[in-house]
Parts: sequence; C-alpha cells; structure tokens
Amino acid sequence: MSNRGLADLHLHTRFSDGWPTPQQVVDHAAVNTGLDVIAVTDHDTIEGALRAAEYAAESRSRVKVIVGEEVSTRDGHVLGLFLEKPVRPGQPAAATVYDIHCQGGIAIAAHPFWRTAKMSRRFGGVIHGVGWLAAELDFDGVEVENSTPGLGVANILAQRLAEATGAARVGGSDAHIVGAIERAYTSFPGRSPKALRSAIQKGLTESHKRSYDSATLLRYLAWGFNHERVRTVGVA
Repeated sequence: MSNRGLADLHLHTRFSDGWPTPQQVVDHAAVNTGLDVIAVTDHDTIEGALRAAEYAAESRSRVKVIVGEEVSTRDGHVLGLFLEKPVRPGQPAAATVYDIHCQGGIAIAAHPFWRTAKMSRRFGGVIHGVGWLAAELDFDGVEVENSTPGLGVANILAQRLAEATGAARVGGSDAHIVGAIERAYTSFPGRSPKALRSAIQKGLTESHKRSYDSATLLRYLAWGFNHERVRTVGVA
C-alpha cells in the first residue's frame, strides 16, 4: 500500500459532539497514525474543520485537512467534503446532495444503514443513515466502513449496496475521541486531498478497518454514555 495514501473521512471535534479540539485531532493524526489526509466533519457546522485546516497549515502538519460537515437531513446523515461554506441542515437528502455539489463538494452517504432503537423523529437527536436512498440519489460515494462500535451489520449492508451500484467505497472512523481515529479509513492512489477527490470520483478508493484495543473501546463507551446522558437531559 506504499503507493496509496490513507484518509479518515469522518471525524468529530468539540464543535459538535466530539471530545477533542480541532488541534488535538490534527496532532493525533500526524503523530500517532499513518494518515495523509483527514476530513473534519462536525454535525451541522464547518467551524471545527476550518480551525483544524488553519492549524494544520500554520503548524506545517504533514496531515492535510479537508473541510467537511456531517449534515442532518430529513432522511439521514450526509457527509459533505471539500466545502467552502456550511450546508443548511433539515432539508431532504436530495436537496442536501444538490447543495453540496453546487459548491463543488463531494457527497458521501454516511453509515447509510445505521438505525438506532429509538427512531422517533419527533424528539430529534436520533442518529441514522439515508438507507436505500444511498442508491437512488447522486452520491459520490458510500461509507461502507464506519468504526463506531456495533455497526457490523450496517457496514455489511452498505458494502453490498456499493457493490451493486458501483459507487465509490470509503471508510471513516466517525471518531469522537482521538483513540478512534484511523479505526476505519480509506486508501487511494496518491497522497493529497486533490488525489483523494479524483479517486472518489473515479471509484478508485478502498475501505479498511482496524480493531479497537480494550482501553480505547472502554473510553469510547464512556463517551457514548456521557453523550446519551447529555442528550437525554436536553443539554445538547
């Protein structure tokens, strides 16, 4: 894989529901992983991504940052990559994909088959994917490896959908703690964000995953418990 770059296309910071700062994400990726490119994709904001990109440039980090956003649509979450401005949440997925493309971005169906037990949209805050709309809409790629604990079956379904449609297959950790970064990732010909964009558009990407060690998994579960508690009491 020496001639292929590595990218984690789905990372969160404290600008949405992640624990690390944008600077901590960049530093961890540069020092503790083999990643060449990362995409910071906070929920419904690009502020964390902009700060991460600025910090990476100023510190001359070896890791390049793509400005992204995980957009909450009426149908599920959509990743927008290579963004210049935020994409408005709350629209249908089709409109969201259109808005991403209008600013020259790349649209990825994030964890399309993730369905939580609590599905009522009335109360909001439920994480889920766009399902079979990933095959019907003009997505540039499908996230077929997401390293959030418990998504094994959802990842298998996403893989089968991508194989059936010929969509580019990508991996992203969906990390909310630094230890989860690069647990799922994408390989592509080249090393730069430009090469990554081209690989997605040409369907030349491959998805990969790495297992969690027990300490990191316990820390991720602690994040999940805290996040659920905060969401339940209505703080976030």
